[in-house]
Amino acid sequence: MEKNQTTSGTRIPWNKGKLVGQKLPLKLKEIWAIRIRLQLDLQTRELAMFNLAIDSKLRGCDLVNLHVRDVMQGHQVLPRAIVMQKKTKRPVQFEITEPTRHSLLKLIEEEHLSAEQCLFHSRIKKSEHLSTRQYARVVDSWVTSIGLNSTNYGTHTMRRTKATLIYRRTKNLRAIQLLLGHNKLESTVRYLGIEVDDALEIAEQTEV
Repeated sequence: MEKNQTTSGTRIPWNKGKLVGQKLPLKLKEIWAIRIRLQLDLQTRELAMFNLAIDSKLRGCDLVNLHVRDVMQGHQVLPRAIVMQKKTKRPVQFEITEPTRHSLLKLIEEEHLSAEQCLFHSRIKKSEHLSTRQYARVVDSWVTSIGLNSTNYGTHTMRRTKATLIYRRTKNLRAIQLLLGHNKLESTVRYLGIEVDDALEIAEQTEV
């Protein structure tokens, strides 16, 4: 009998005893705490993954499927990249900051990756790339390494973090909608966890 079933045959919900709902974004000091820890531990691949996850704001399924060719041209990592989202089938563009470019280049050189290879291949089994479940475990290890409760954070934490920081600084919902690749502004409002009335008022103020 499977572990997620009771003796009576009733299936136990996968999220029983777990916190569900929106995952918290990381604060700026928490980003740097994780980044510094990965640097000190010489975790080249995880540092590159962490930096790119923050910069790209991609869903986990899109992040783990990134190839070298998506972020690199010739011998240089691109300052901007465009990726086709698996969920929406729409392209989304993101900036790759200098620290992220540096960490990606180091990863590519250390692991001798070719343009056609995935950036983050699985080390547990022979697979083209890291699975989303493996990525989720990596994210858990990041947040717990700096003393955070992993039940409050997840892969969507990485997607929400930079978007939340930009929103708090600019209050520009339209820009965040584009950065996240959302089809509807309402999706961005829900994702950021702000009140609908406040969001509509802000959106009206930012329209030109």
